[in-house]
Amino acid sequence: MKFGGTSVGTGENIRQVSGIVSQYSKEYRVTVVVSALAGVTNKLLEVACQAKKGDEKLVKNFTGELLQKHKEAVVSAIVSDPLQKEVNQIIEKIVAELEKVLTGICYVGELTAKSKDYVVSFGERLSAPIVWGAIQDRNLETQCFTGKEVGIVTDSNFGEADPLMNFTMHLVHEKLCPLLEKGVIPVVTGFIAANQDGVVTTVGRGGSDYTATILGVALKADEVWIWTDVDGIMTTDPKIVSTAKLLPQLSYQEAAEMAIFGAKAMHPRALGPVSKENIPVRIRNSFHQENQGTLITKEPVADTKKIVKAVAIIKDVAMLNVNGAAMVGAPGSYAKVFEVLGRNNINVMMISTAASEANISMIIKRGMLSRAISNLEIALLEKEGLVNEITAEDDVVVIAVMGAHMKGTLGLASKIFDIAAKKGINIRMIAQSSSELNISFVVKEKDGTEVVRAIHEEFSLSKA
Repeated sequence: MKFGGTSVGTGENIRQVSGIVSQYSKEYRVTVVVSALAGVTNKLLEVACQAKKGDEKLVKNFTGELLQKHKEAVVSAIVSDPLQKEVNQIIEKIVAELEKVLTGICYVGELTAKSKDYVVSFGERLSAPIVWGAIQDRNLETQCFTGKEVGIVTDSNFGEADPLMNFTMHLVHEKLCPLLEKGVIPVVTGFIAANQDGVVTTVGRGGSDYTATILGVALKADEVWIWTDVDGIMTTDPKIVSTAKLLPQLSYQEAAEMAIFGAKAMHPRALGPVSKENIPVRIRNSFHQENQGTLITKEPVADTKKIVKAVAIIKDVAMLNVNGAAMVGAPGSYAKVFEVLGRNNINVMMISTAASEANISMIIKRGMLSRAISNLEIALLEKEGLVNEITAEDDVVVIAVMGAHMKGTLGLASKIFDIAAKKGINIRMIAQSSSELNISFVVKEKDGTEVVRAIHEEFSLSKA
């Protein structure tokens, strides 16, 4: 069971989490994975960046507030006074360590990817002991670990590390299985791991889901449950379409597509380990436990007649267009474009190009647009003369239409585009992979919600 930031957002919520664990531990062997308290990871990142400027007073104030926040959670989460005292001592020790680290950054005046991972690891390191204390408060046997301590080993790609699965599976199995056999409930920090030298790494933002599926595979779990603050994966954003429906079951491929396109409930890489071992994942709402949520399995539901299952809108993006007659027939010209973007840590979310090879359109995060344009201009416009023009549109959104049964359905793309045409909406860019699980296209931001509503209605996604 993985509990997200809102599920452990307050002491009252943590108390509720311990109740859920207590309830299901009567029937199952349970391993618990926890995120940091809501908002803590963002604040850690923010303060770490500011510490580079040497502001020791800011560090002192922040660590004081952080300690207070977690102590308040302890009071609400744990009834037993001796347990409260024990957990508070653990938290005080961890915060004191964090203060030393941040003060060190103040003196050194730099924040490396390695030290950034170490700083953000403190969020989970502070929440896990509180969850552990709340579970113990219910007279259950439990032990608390970091991801590093249970044996999650990764490469050294700090900030987005990849697990070394064979090594990890062996270490985790060796560490946790004897405890589970004895009825002990392990509480493990999400997000955190270590490289082969024992240096702390993280598996990417929102990576507690990933930790849960890694542990699920290592422990040969029956299911992995992701407890969050939504009922499951929906047909679209309920804020756009109030009649959006919960999807009771999805395939791994469908869920992965939807996670990439912004479905709140899953980390995009989390389904990789479980899909290989065919372990089901269930998204559930810790505040709405009677709902069974969305079950993610190998195959989509066989009896569904829905061709399109969901439609998503991806905001905060921009379209970048690179044009150049010199690119036509020039091997490696596209590679040079992507190499410039990759070197500057700019991820390309979507690509479309013409057979003429004279232009390429890409979707990137809006905040990266200025950096992308300036670096492409320097590298390709001025130095190599490979491109004639670089243009951009920062007032666009991506619409992604998804469903496993879309594959091989004749006329589906034309129907989707016809829906937009009937609304008088122009499509700026189109992309579809050979998997045919999704069709993605770009429209102006002002037209985005109207297109989503029209597609949702046309394919009757609000009906069971």
